[in-house]
Amino acid sequence: MSEQDNLLQADGKPEEQSTENTENTVVNTETDSTEDHENRDEVIDEIEASNAEDAEDEGTQERHEIEVKDYHKMDLEALVVELEKLVKYEKVQAIKKHVEDIRTEFKTKFNTLLEEKKEEFLNEGGNEIDFHYASPIQKKFKDIYRDFRDKLNAHYKSIEQNHQKNLAERLDIIEEIKGLINVEENINTTYNYFKKLQERWKNAGAIPRDKYNTVWNNYHHNVEVFYDYLHLNRDLRDLDFKHNLEQKQKIVERAEELAKDDNLNRAFRELQVLHKIWKEDLGPVAKEHRDEIWNKFKAATKIIHDKRQEYFKDLDKIYVLNLKTKQAIISKIEAISKQTPKSHSAWQNKIKEVDALRNEFFSAGKVPIKVNEATWTKFKVVVREFNRNKNAFYKNLKKDQQENLDKKLELIKIAEANKDSDDFETTTPLMKKIQSEWKEIGHVPRKDSDKIWKQFKSACNHYFDKFHATKEAENKEGFEVYNKKKELLETMKSLEMSGDKDKDLKLIKVHIKQWKDLGTVPSNKRYIEGKFSKTLDALFDNLKMDKKEAEMIKFENKLESLSNANNSRFLDNEHSFIRKKIDEIKGEINQLENNLQFFTNVNDDNPLVKEVHKNIKNHKEDLALWKTKLSKIKELY
Repeated sequence: MSEQDNLLQADGKPEEQSTENTENTVVNTETDSTEDHENRDEVIDEIEASNAEDAEDEGTQERHEIEVKDYHKMDLEALVVELEKLVKYEKVQAIKKHVEDIRTEFKTKFNTLLEEKKEEFLNEGGNEIDFHYASPIQKKFKDIYRDFRDKLNAHYKSIEQNHQKNLAERLDIIEEIKGLINVEENINTTYNYFKKLQERWKNAGAIPRDKYNTVWNNYHHNVEVFYDYLHLNRDLRDLDFKHNLEQKQKIVERAEELAKDDNLNRAFRELQVLHKIWKEDLGPVAKEHRDEIWNKFKAATKIIHDKRQEYFKDLDKIYVLNLKTKQAIISKIEAISKQTPKSHSAWQNKIKEVDALRNEFFSAGKVPIKVNEATWTKFKVVVREFNRNKNAFYKNLKKDQQENLDKKLELIKIAEANKDSDDFETTTPLMKKIQSEWKEIGHVPRKDSDKIWKQFKSACNHYFDKFHATKEAENKEGFEVYNKKKELLETMKSLEMSGDKDKDLKLIKVHIKQWKDLGTVPSNKRYIEGKFSKTLDALFDNLKMDKKEAEMIKFENKLESLSNANNSRFLDNEHSFIRKKIDEIKGEINQLENNLQFFTNVNDDNPLVKEVHKNIKNHKEDLALWKTKLSKIKELY
């Protein structure tokens, strides 16, 4: 019987263990009379029924003290951990309800997982008859639960004999109490033996549940008969009445303390024990105290009962709030399931959202039992709908991924076919192109991803390692040239001009020749040519020589450097640059000459006109210089 089933429903009074007049009236029934039964309270009946159930198990106290956790909030792993802990460390007879609650939650959650896995399997093209899902967590749960059942069966077998033995012992005690009536011996001796029988009764141990009430009523009836027999010795009877009254007063005081306890479950559990002691361990009290002492006990019992009823009313309110929370979660999942993300990353975000909402749902707590099944069904429906849409997307995605795989396999063929090529000028752009294409192709099936990437990367690395090794060998001499040019450049920066133009020009040309004779540098070191050009500019500026002459000396040096680079692209670029400059200067001259037409009536001595003529002259000089450069570069073609 569950705790809620054991709730106190009304106040009441148990059958008192004496008659109206112990001297003159003998109780001659083993069960309640009709009138007595009608006067009993339902709450007392429920407490006694619970005590009868507990009487079969001497581990009752330990069982009730084990914390009942909210298993509904736990995931599969947490449920297994909790089950393993209970089976390993607690008495098997004390955890039956805990284990069954855990088993119910585990089966519900695992069946949901199983449905999802089955749906994924079918969406991937599998046949329903071939579906099989094995989970290590399920296997572990079954092993632990099997261990629990084995322990429980062993426990029941071990106590069955003791129950029968204890039952025989109690029936013997009842027969011995019957035999005390009208015994021809001293009443004190008989009374003392009766007390020993009572002590034996207390220590006799548990008996089968279905025999509990019958045996106890039989015992109780014969105890009352013995007390009626004691009317021959009022002193002994009154002494017993006094002892029973004192003990019942203590029970009442404890019940009144429990009525103030905020831990209602603990208070109710102890109240059950007090009722058991009142009924089983204590005899009757004097008639004048009977109603008063019982009414006090009943009043404290009613307070605890009413407080528990209020507690469960509040608990129902909490369940309603939990229901609203779960309904809101279901609505959120339903809204998400109606969305149609277009990319893998977007779906992953939605999957994370739904997983978080699932966890919130399981953590939200219990809902009213009348809507529990409907709420759970609605939750499964919306989650299943989300999973169906997700699986449909990934089914199509797998088709795209297979196409991407085919494309990348083609690129691997190209890479492997060209990885040993020595035609670097043709192959290098090709290898760079397929690397770029590889990046543009989307995802492939995960099982193939690492394998094909390693294969493609290996072919590309093989080619470029060979390419770089060849270039490094070719550039070794170029690096030596670079170092020598670097030293010569430092020397030129520190040259001191004598002031004799011809002598200084000759000195500069000597260094230019040395520079040319050193040869070409690697392409990634060509910036040193720019530094050399700037150094020449500074030296020519110091000579104060004709601008055109100096410019042509530098240009010829530049052309020679470009032609030695063994790359026609450099000369082409320079040729295009010069042609562009010539066109620009021609355009500027035409613009200036057109501007002069606006000054036909203006004297040539006008400063503005003079400035225009000066600019035209300068531009024509520049044009002549650029045309000379163009003729020089044409000579190289």
